[in-house]
Amino acid sequence: MKRFHPNPVNNLYRDAVNGRLSRREVMKRGTALGLSSALMGTMLRAESIGAQATPDASQPLGYTIPSADDLQAELELSTDFAGTEINWMGGADGPGVAYDEAVVARFNEITGMQVNYLMGAESATDRLTFYLQTMAAQSSDIDAAQIDVIWPGIMAPHAVDLSDVLQEGHFQRIVDNNTLNETVVGIPWFTDAGLLYSRTDLLEEYGFEGPPETWDQLEEYAMTIMEGEIADTPEFTGFVWQGAAYEGLTCNALEWQVSHDGGQIIDPDSGEVTVNNENAIAAFERAAGWVGGISPSAVTGYMEEDGRTVWQGGASAFMRNWPYAYALGQEEGSAIADNFTVGQLPSGTEGGESAATLGGWQMFVSTYSENQEAAKEWARYITSQPMQKSRAIERANLPTYGDLYSDPDVLAAQPYYEDLFPVFSEASVPRPSTVSADFYNDVSIAYFTAVSQILGGGDAASLVENLQADLEDIMSEL
Repeated sequence: MKRFHPNPVNNLYRDAVNGRLSRREVMKRGTALGLSSALMGTMLRAESIGAQATPDASQPLGYTIPSADDLQAELELSTDFAGTEINWMGGADGPGVAYDEAVVARFNEITGMQVNYLMGAESATDRLTFYLQTMAAQSSDIDAAQIDVIWPGIMAPHAVDLSDVLQEGHFQRIVDNNTLNETVVGIPWFTDAGLLYSRTDLLEEYGFEGPPETWDQLEEYAMTIMEGEIADTPEFTGFVWQGAAYEGLTCNALEWQVSHDGGQIIDPDSGEVTVNNENAIAAFERAAGWVGGISPSAVTGYMEEDGRTVWQGGASAFMRNWPYAYALGQEEGSAIADNFTVGQLPSGTEGGESAATLGGWQMFVSTYSENQEAAKEWARYITSQPMQKSRAIERANLPTYGDLYSDPDVLAAQPYYEDLFPVFSEASVPRPSTVSADFYNDVSIAYFTAVSQILGGGDAASLVENLQADLEDIMSEL
């Protein structure tokens, strides 16, 4: 198994994600290394993964993986490639490695193939750089790889079409995100999306029947609760989210835009830039009004962990964040344990559309592979419904098959998944990464920079007009 050379930062990440360090120890070592707040947030998220995903010591790793006979009965995996060796680059070193090794072992047992598990870099940026360097050299060293949901456009020129091994039942929005010019660049493997976290105890105390369904309701509920709580808790706020100028703001702002019927940043079919419209502008102006109101002024510097720290400390009524924060909120010592729920983000109008920016990982096969059919069979296996069910139970990775959100075994292990089904079936929204391909990073930077300026008090109409022009210039380079 290939491993990247360690350094103090990588060692800290590895120890955190393996569950070897407490949050206090992570912060102490991170401070000693002089880590930025963003990188410290990454380390704390790694610690949270290690804390919630440490395997049950009473069970062997991979105990949820179906038997070889059961898998073969359901999937009818080919044995025509027995003796074939392929290299698969998966996740970084961490608690998931031993589980993935068990997944590989079961496949090898059934098919007679030899899948070699190569661990990718901890940093997604470093991993993408490695992929692109490998593909530029047309190297056959990597047959299959794990790719981010925002990479299909970048990886498409190097991808084998996986249409013939894409199984039925995946969330269609993820499949559409992964498809370019009728080529399925990646098969959905596990997913992620933005969620609204709500304090159920405070909703009840202040007479609200349930979480807000519209942004108007969120503003009303947040202000009412904040005004009631602030006397005893001066730092209490209504709503925390990711407002710093980085990819997280792109995710938040896209949710505001789509939920206000402001369309997409870039039309995924035509490539036309569509951000400059009155509904998108109104959405950004609404969010700017939260700053210093229902949200703290400091929210314009918040990343995921900044808001989660406020929320989990009991000092906010609502939070926008990713699913990872659920298990942390329920852990021992949390000020909000058993007093919150998760669900869809609000819509712009009653009965309108909710939006949740899509995240997650896909399985890709390289066109430079010398064993493409064997690699496709591996991709079919690891993304199959029985394997995603196992992963959901044992690793808490969100599946891409809708049926698994009502599966009794999955819900016994992850009861809150039932509340997430509408998010992925109806509300998930992809970023314009596939249509913008290699230029997605430029698109995202232009978008979150403009929105950041609006949040800081800039004129929304003129800034969005300039954003439209900037994005048109970027897209003209394709």
